[in-house]
Parts: sequence; C-alpha cells; structure tokens
Amino acid sequence: MSDDKLPGAHGATEDGLSHASGEAAVADNPFADPGLPAHHPRRTDIDERAAKRAERQVSLLFVTSMLATVGFIASYVAIDPDKIVYIFPLGHISALNFALGMTLGVALFCIGAGAVHWARTLMSDVEMPAERHAIEADDEVRADVIEQFKTGAAESGFGRRKMIRNTLIGSMALVPLSGVVLLRDLGPLPETKLDHTGWDEATPAAPIRLVNMNTNEPMKPEDITVGSLTFAKPGPSPLRPEGLQDHDVDFQEAIAKDALMLIRIEPADIKDDKSRDLGFEGVLAYSKICTHVGCPISLYEQQTHHALCPCHQSTFDLSDGARVIFGPAGHPLPQLKITTDASGYLVATQDFAVPVGPSFWERSA
Repeated sequence: MSDDKLPGAHGATEDGLSHASGEAAVADNPFADPGLPAHHPRRTDIDERAAKRAERQVSLLFVTSMLATVGFIASYVAIDPDKIVYIFPLGHISALNFALGMTLGVALFCIGAGAVHWARTLMSDVEMPAERHAIEADDEVRADVIEQFKTGAAESGFGRRKMIRNTLIGSMALVPLSGVVLLRDLGPLPETKLDHTGWDEATPAAPIRLVNMNTNEPMKPEDITVGSLTFAKPGPSPLRPEGLQDHDVDFQEAIAKDALMLIRIEPADIKDDKSRDLGFEGVLAYSKICTHVGCPISLYEQQTHHALCPCHQSTFDLSDGARVIFGPAGHPLPQLKITTDASGYLVATQDFAVPVGPSFWERSA
C-alpha cells in the first residue's frame, strides 16, 4: 500500500474531510448567540395582593431593624456591665456583650434581608443586554444612562411604595445611633481634670513632699547629685494621707499625670531664669510625661542636659526650660515649682502652671 492511500495522508481525515475544509466550515458557521432566556414574570408582577404582601414583609424587616437598634441602646443603658448569664451552648458570658451583639446583629441583618427581599420581589428583574463601549461616554450614552437610572428608580417603587421607603429611611437613620451610644465607653468629658494633677493640693502653707519612686522615701537636695536623674511622686497630702501608693486603685491614672523627673544642674549652667527660679539650688523638677503622645521619659544625657523620649525621640533641653530641640513634641515639659520645708525635704508648693502631657482640644494653655 502506498503512502497516499494511508488514512490521513495529504491532510485527509478518517471521514474524508480535510483540516482546511473543517476550519472553513467552522468559520462559515459560528456558534449562534443563545441570547437571554425567556423572561418569566414573578407572582408579584401579576398579582397586586402578592406585591402588597411582599411590601409588608420588607417593611416588617425594616421596622424590626429599628426596634433592634432601640433594644441595643436600651441594653447598653440598662444592663450592668458586670452581670454574667448562662446561655446554652455559649456557657457563662457577659449579659451586656450578648445583648449588644444580638441586637446590633439583628438590626444590620434585617436591613440587608429587607433590601434583598425588596430587590427580588418588587424591583424590576428584566435583563437587558448592553454592548461594551469605550470608557469615555459620549453625550448620547450619558443621556441614556441617566434615563436608565430614572427608569430603574421608577421601577424600584421607591417613590410609589411609601411604606418601604419610610421604614428603610427609619432603620438606616437609627442604626448609626448604635455607634454614637458606644462613644459613652470613652467615659465622661474630662472637663478640667486634665488641667490638674496630684500636686494641685500643694500650697505654700501646706506643701507636698517629693517622694522617691524607688525607695518611697522623701528626698533632700543633697540626695540628688549633679548629673543624676531621679524619679519622684507626690507624698502625703490631705486627700492622700499616705501619699500615692502602688496599691491604690487609681495609681495608674494618677501617676500618668503626677510623675516627676528630678535633675540637678550647676545653677550657672541653667540658661532660663524662670526655670532656675522654679527649682532649688539647681534641682529642677519636670513632668516625666512626654508632650507628644504621653510616653514616660527615662533617658538623660548629663553633659548636654538633654532628656530623650524613647518612643519617638523627642528631645528636651532641661537646662533651658525643657524646650523642644528635636522630634515631634509640641511644647516644653511642664516644670513644677519646688523648695524645701522646715525639715529640709524637697516639697512642691503649687501645681504645674500648664497641663502635663500631650495637647488636647480643651487645653486651657
């Protein structure tokens, strides 16, 4: 048998058609566009009673969302944060957390479910094919889009079905109140609390002693050597007869404002006269709280008299009123006026002249 008799020889296939003729057949007879399936009307499209029923169902979901939001707010106000309840299968959990989670979840779910039910039962479901076009639309396309938007808005029934529209607006307006109520957790407004520290009770007639943070003992000027860095806190006062103690319930809150940084500089090396007058024989008392974001300052360079905040490298010149010489801090460290009492111990006779720590919108100075 010769090669020209073999199946497939000279491009022929087993059914006798060549590859070329097969490709031509496909090119001449491409697959037909199947188009969109036939549109079948929904029950709500042909039965107004069914449409009204669907409208009531959607409105009920939106009203449920509104009630759940009200329940969220009521739970937040009424339930004790420390109350624990047993709920199967979760076990013992916070009653407040459970109530807040359930009510907020129901509020958001009902808005979503209502919107989906509305779209599937009452809004138009007629599909319309559109050819792809250039990204930039011409005037005719823009006009067509606007017209389609108006048509869609009309077909959605948003203007005609007032019950759905009003309940949707109501539920959407109430849900954000959940977030507003949660702002209560930030606590009451500080009012003037940030303007005062534990040194506020100090007066020339009733000064407050400076107590070493490590030894819990009052300090004398000779306890602080030139070039050293010592940390202090308030001693006994009328409101705190034992002074600020580590075991106090509000210790962390108080020390965040009261902590002092004590250094001793040769009086001749102090550049700022006001700062020199606030100190005692070269002993200067500055707030330990950085004026950038409130980090505790703990690094001191005795040759330059610079204090460095370890968080963001704000640098303060303690020999020049603790002015900022580098970094993001916005203002100098507040300085506490100190002197000695009859026993020779270092004492404060007044509070800081300006609020300690970072700036805040209610800051008075």
